[in-house]
Amino acid sequence: MTDLTIRDATPADIPALHALVESAYRGEASRAGWTTEADLLEGQRTDVEELVSILADPEQGLLTAWRGDDLIGCILIARRGEGIGYFGMLSVSPTLQGGGLGRRLVGAAEAAMADRFAAHRVRISVIPQRETLIGWYERLGYAATGETLPFPYGDERFGQPLRDDLSFIVMEKAIG
Repeated sequence: MTDLTIRDATPADIPALHALVESAYRGEASRAGWTTEADLLEGQRTDVEELVSILADPEQGLLTAWRGDDLIGCILIARRGEGIGYFGMLSVSPTLQGGGLGRRLVGAAEAAMADRFAAHRVRISVIPQRETLIGWYERLGYAATGETLPFPYGDERFGQPLRDDLSFIVMEKAIG
């Protein structure tokens, strides 16, 4: 990916961001990649209102990856307390997954959080049934903290669960 540009998202990017995130996580299009949640959740992964809110919040942001005029990846970054960053919504176009873009976005997110939020630790939350994804994060240096978070059942903004045993495990990595 030599002609790749990673930059902060702008409000003009929101339609493309919404389409990318949905294609990476939900529905049949997501099955072209290895990070689909289509067997765990259906419905939306995010909505335009959430993306607008993220971009308006100085404690959050979205980094985007572009090949020419095509949005091919994104990642949410956020401050989660003194010295703690958080990333989520890591999305790579399903047909491009496995090519190293996700790793590059995580690296860019870690650097941005260290710079913008003075983060020295980064936390993420992952559905435990996504064992392959957890293994990938472990290879990037993230480790489970033992902490779990409940899944927001009943809030369709996060999707419609296909199982009743969803939750999140918290993983963390020291940076900088």
